Amino acid sequence: MEIPDLVQQELGDEEIRGGVNLGDEDAACFTPTRTLVYRGEGLLSDEKVASYPHDFERLTVSEGRRKTKFSLIYTSEKLELSVPGSRADAVLERLLEGKLTVSGGIAPDESLVGVFRFSELTLVVTDRQLLKHIGNVTWDADYEAFSFDDVTGLEFEEGSVATAVVLSFNERPERIKAPSEEAPMVRKALEEALFAYHEVDSLADLNAKVGADPDKSADEAGNGLGLESGIDPLVSNDEEGGDDSESESTSASTQAATASTNEQGPTTEAPTETRSSDTAGIDTGSVESDTTTDPDIAELEAQVAELTAAVEAQNEQLQRQERTIKQLIKELRQGR
Repeated sequence: MEIPDLVQQELGDEEIRGGVNLGDEDAACFTPTRTLVYRGEGLLSDEKVASYPHDFERLTVSEGRRKTKFSLIYTSEKLELSVPGSRADAVLERLLEGKLTVSGGIAPDESLVGVFRFSELTLVVTDRQLLKHIGNVTWDADYEAFSFDDVTGLEFEEGSVATAVVLSFNERPERIKAPSEEAPMVRKALEEALFAYHEVDSLADLNAKVGADPDKSADEAGNGLGLESGIDPLVSNDEEGGDDSESESTSASTQAATASTNEQGPTTEAPTETRSSDTAGIDTGSVESDTTTDPDIAELEAQVAELTAAVEAQNEQLQRQERTIKQLIKELRQGR
């Protein structure tokens, strides 16, 4: 990609580490500390360069039908950058690379393998670690980092809707669900980065190299208490005999209480009958409610009619404005 002269003037002593073509003459150029966006000369504007420093505190992404808007929030200001939707992924990857480099999240010589967004989850795969951010914003300081040094296993559980990526760190599984259509790209990025880092050629070789030592696990399991560990029972034979005598006493008491209850049985039915007769005297007739809502419906219909008329009037006004704009563009083109 050819670097415009205006961008060269803005660079100073910095060097461009990458660029993304934004269509026509527009381009985004990325230095270690900032993003320079060049806008070519257009019908109603001259060429210009806008600078977006990489020390932003938060980054949000808003996707439209054709454009994707990046909002970079700083301590004292907010900058917005709109790019074609087809270039959004490349711009996002470069923005996050610049942010992580400036903040120390990745080393200066550390490279990104892939960036993925799934709703409120953002994943960044580098050649040395996995970074995970969850939240309403696409990225801020509240993210987790998992070093490839601590990886002890990698598995993929495929489903009809999503694929679960099970990446274990220090034998603790970290489950990540990726939509089925994007799961192959996530798998490719993770395998590519992990295979290169641990110098293996397949998933089986990776798990064999970083997995837990089975002999060590068996030794740790053997240190526990077995079924025949020789521990004396907590209850002795003498105590069991005492429990038998207590059980006999409890049984006798229960029988006495049961007999007493049977004797009092007939006297407890009278209050029940009295309550039943009292309840029978309550008038349970239904109360008719006034469900007439015709006036309310008429009022609602009138409001809907007014709103419909207002919308139609606005549409007519928009059409007139559109015709005026088209005429203005036509005249401007003829005057060039």
